[in-house]
Amino acid sequence: MKPREWALEVVKKLQAAGFESLFAGGCVRDSLLHVEPKDFDVATAATPDQVEQVFGNRRTLAIGKSFGVITVLGPRNALNVEVATFRRDGDYSDARRPDSVEFTNAREDALRRDFTINGMFFDPVSEKVIDYVDGQQDLQQKLIRAIGNPQERIAEDRLRMLRGVRFAARFDFEIEAETMAAIQQHAADIVTVSSERIGNEVRNMLTHHNRAVAFELLIASGLWQQILPAELASKSDWKQLIDPLRELDGDFTAALAVILRDSGSNASTLQDRWRLTNDEVARSNWILKNAPLLSEADQLSWSQLQPLLISLHAECALQSLSAIASADDCQSLKASIRLCKEKLSLESEVLNPPPLLRGDDLKALGVEPGPDFKRILNQVRQQQLDGQLTDSEQAKQWVRENG
Repeated sequence: MKPREWALEVVKKLQAAGFESLFAGGCVRDSLLHVEPKDFDVATAATPDQVEQVFGNRRTLAIGKSFGVITVLGPRNALNVEVATFRRDGDYSDARRPDSVEFTNAREDALRRDFTINGMFFDPVSEKVIDYVDGQQDLQQKLIRAIGNPQERIAEDRLRMLRGVRFAARFDFEIEAETMAAIQQHAADIVTVSSERIGNEVRNMLTHHNRAVAFELLIASGLWQQILPAELASKSDWKQLIDPLRELDGDFTAALAVILRDSGSNASTLQDRWRLTNDEVARSNWILKNAPLLSEADQLSWSQLQPLLISLHAECALQSLSAIASADDCQSLKASIRLCKEKLSLESEVLNPPPLLRGDDLKALGVEPGPDFKRILNQVRQQQLDGQLTDSEQAKQWVRENG
């Protein structure tokens, strides 16, 4: 069963029990944009207790019950559906969650949401859009507009500033003037949002193909400088990165490498601020350290280049370099990238042949285990890659003479 089919069954069952029930939020927006929604949320007049009664305790989870949300468990291969009671929110003292909620109707529920394009409902039974916030008009005009007073929407949850940028970039929309002005006015308040939430939004922006649009909007809104640690915030030439990001065809770590390339810092600087994983930091830092070498691949010996190319991070490094080369139209860098790609296309036994000698071979030659082991093996490997030693007997003879 597909997610939409199960969500439709949930709506039908609630409606059959006498409760107004509708698809809500992002799934409505995406459907109207002819984009397949990843999941479906349902809003209903039924209270959480009534939702539990309709579907039974075995098919429901009450994790979000205090906010009016019950998760209805789907059948095998179907996503679970969050069913939220129509509500009006109280004050947001922590600028993230309402202190209290009051169950109400669909119109009031729409008015407490963030942006008009996310505030629409859809009845999948009657196939009717229910729009109290002019979301359809803003979809047609390609606008991200806060519902009601943008100052109030941002004060309720300051992460909405980053979400507005992400939606604008994702759909290639503009941010409506008053909404943008409110974001610019309150950009400094983004520091009160948790690092994990900020990191998730930035990660979503930089992994999307419209990452350059998001980056440009982050700069224009004043948010970019605020979500950076102090040692990076003062960098003055961030706009120079827009074109490389536009050319980038790579993952999050490739984007990080492009952004940090000339900053004098590495991804470790951002780890706490954006809650980067250890793997993201390690990959990005490897690229930052070794991309300069890869950019001069045509000047390196094979024994210098080969260890870089067999790294798991080499492809990602070349993605970031390709973006920079395309943005700057740098012919020498393009030539080095072509050379690296040609080498990477070699058969595995040619790209990374088995070593001529191993540790046991050195022991058999009378070399005592210790610091010299690694030095000798590295020297033999280097000469093997550069074609100076071609078989194990030659390698052993070299060790006898030089080890």
